[in-house]
Amino acid sequence: MKFIYADAIDQIDPGYDFLRDKFSAGRKPYWADVYAHEYFERPPYDGILVSRGIVGDHRIKGKYSDAHALRFRRVGAREFLRLDAPRFASMPIYGDCGAFSYVNEKVPPYSAEDMAVFYEQGGFTHGCSVDHIIFSFRTDVSGMQGAEGSEKERFDITQENARAFLKVSRLIPGFTPMGAVQGWSPDSMAAAAHSLEKMGYEYLAIGGMVPLAAPDIHRALQAIRQRLKPRTRLHILGFAKAEQIGEFTEYGIESFDSTSPLYRAFKDAKANYYVPGNGKGLGYYTAIRIPLATEDRTLTNAAKEGRLSQEVAAAMEGKALRALRKFEAGEMRLEEALTEVMAYQRLYVSCKALSERRTNKALEDAEASIRRTLADAPWRSCGCRVCREAGIEVIIFRSSNRNKRRGFHNLSVYADHVRKLLSQHVLSTKKHAKAEV
Repeated sequence: MKFIYADAIDQIDPGYDFLRDKFSAGRKPYWADVYAHEYFERPPYDGILVSRGIVGDHRIKGKYSDAHALRFRRVGAREFLRLDAPRFASMPIYGDCGAFSYVNEKVPPYSAEDMAVFYEQGGFTHGCSVDHIIFSFRTDVSGMQGAEGSEKERFDITQENARAFLKVSRLIPGFTPMGAVQGWSPDSMAAAAHSLEKMGYEYLAIGGMVPLAAPDIHRALQAIRQRLKPRTRLHILGFAKAEQIGEFTEYGIESFDSTSPLYRAFKDAKANYYVPGNGKGLGYYTAIRIPLATEDRTLTNAAKEGRLSQEVAAAMEGKALRALRKFEAGEMRLEEALTEVMAYQRLYVSCKALSERRTNKALEDAEASIRRTLADAPWRSCGCRVCREAGIEVIIFRSSNRNKRRGFHNLSVYADHVRKLLSQHVLSTKKHAKAEV
């Protein structure tokens, strides 16, 4: 089971100055910054996925700048992602069409030929057929019944695109074609997967998983696997339940892609810093939020409205940062550091104009999570490069370079977690096989 990271030029400046919150002198974004697979001695994923919707073009505005998109097309995915070094030679590069980018369109903007050429010219090792997302998922319907609105039309479009894509991929070799599965129920997804297998696909990409709860993902995968040959491989597109991947090893999943470990570092309210769990799961800590007084929107808006003095805010911000660094150096006790950090927290929360009840609750929760994070100091026992080099800075929620570093740490912890799960699954399977004999 391969963990494929869905990238959007997620890099860090290796020489970032935490004390001054400044980039390296003379830094040139992209060129001076590094990807996680460059930063760590061992890549924290087994491959990378790039969506065409992320790259963008004249039809879809992507996340790449025009210069990035031009270079990507000129040199190909491997060189652009800096996977052209010998140690990355065996890492696969997956591609999909980025169906979220055109979800509101009646039909996808790309043809099968468009995507096949994109994969071939980009040097992808695997490429998905053109799908059209179906968001709804109903478990109370059977067979091909229960489609609503445009769902059956999207199902048919996805199937026809897959049929055309498989044909054209045989004329444009160089990548493994993957048939995309969409459906509105377990049975419709299973029917889609079976149809793709009959077309000749040996590797299927299961879409529509992002909004589903774990029980519904189980229902979908159970139905799909029951209709397929054991040798047909499965990839889960955009697996938002990445932390629960251990629940799904029984379905013979070949690979899955996710951004969750990195993005939870700064998009989750509580689970920002991963630690290995005692059981099958992972543990989490909440990062300590010290927003930049002169850049944070909540604080700058309050200053513009006359509800806050930016000078006062900046002074309290500095005290909070110094307190954390003194705590790390053993020069300040936990309670003293917590007092300084919470003073800034109270100023920040007061600028949000919440009710008294919600303000008190927010501060209570913040104090409890900060106390736990400082008391356990998980970065001190972590041996990853991020924690060794950044120390307590890795746990401070502030600026992209800190937050993405914490995301890099999460990727490293998560990759080890997946490898451990896979090892346990293989061992369990062998024991089960021996017991049957």
